[in-house]
Amino acid sequence: MLKPPEHQVAGHRAQDGQLGPLVDGCGIFYKPLQGDGRGDAEVAFYTSLFSHPAVPPHILSFFPGFHGTLVLPASDASGPRPHLALDDLLAGLRSPSLIDLKIGGRTWPPDCPEDYFQKCIVKDRESSSVALGFRVSGVQIQDPAGADAFWRPSRAAVRRYMVKDVRRVLRQFVSADPPSPDQKPDCALASAVYGGPDGVLAQLMELKAWFEEQTLFHFYSASVLLVYEKDAAVAAAGQQAGKPSGVRVKLVDFAHVMDGQGVIDHNFLGGLCSLIKFMSDVLNDPEAGGRESIKVQLSCEDGSLENLGI
Repeated sequence: MLKPPEHQVAGHRAQDGQLGPLVDGCGIFYKPLQGDGRGDAEVAFYTSLFSHPAVPPHILSFFPGFHGTLVLPASDASGPRPHLALDDLLAGLRSPSLIDLKIGGRTWPPDCPEDYFQKCIVKDRESSSVALGFRVSGVQIQDPAGADAFWRPSRAAVRRYMVKDVRRVLRQFVSADPPSPDQKPDCALASAVYGGPDGVLAQLMELKAWFEEQTLFHFYSASVLLVYEKDAAVAAAGQQAGKPSGVRVKLVDFAHVMDGQGVIDHNFLGGLCSLIKFMSDVLNDPEAGGRESIKVQLSCEDGSLENLGI
């Protein structure tokens, strides 16, 4: 009983005869291996990650659980195809709000083909990647109108998000009011989702500490996926203060991970620091309404950041 993921916001979708991921409803997410070597590279990364003695167990929890590969019928009816078997990161959630954030001012790996380089650099320059070190790849926010009602901007719109758009969507992501271009996001859930000992910022800071030391891998075109349900966040922010909001922070998409060769991944680390700064602004000044904050200066060459105050 495999079916396309109901709440997928980025990547290739298994619809209209296209190749894409499938879920089994029992907690496993099946991602088809790409035939150009990227699928094999992703399998190799997962195998290395979960067997490497230098990767701390608490860091492994930020990655989807890896269950090997399995040959399944492809969603595009092209026949049997190898699939990665991973934990379904949305398992057990009925109405998740989620945002996929591609990290790094540079999303292409070294020695990639020229056509892939050209495609990546256009996307990076036409979005917030170069300016901020990260960009929004997809977003879905539960609408207060009902558990099955969602605000999900089109991929074409999301691809054009620049700095002001990213700032606004990060505020809207933790707002209790319906998304509206004419209304300032209320950020009512910022403390429950972004703050607290188990919130997004605490988890991102844990990841940041690892990236400040790890030299095993360099991540290109990987994403941070943030997931929560508004009912749990509202409970945590309201009468049941202190109750966990159920926020999930995961790293996803590893077709372009390279050997770190003993060097810190400044590109990913710089984007992660920039994201932390933007979310800290929301948490520390929820009434700002998306005004300009400290200017982030990101070098696309080495991922260095200035004036972040982190």
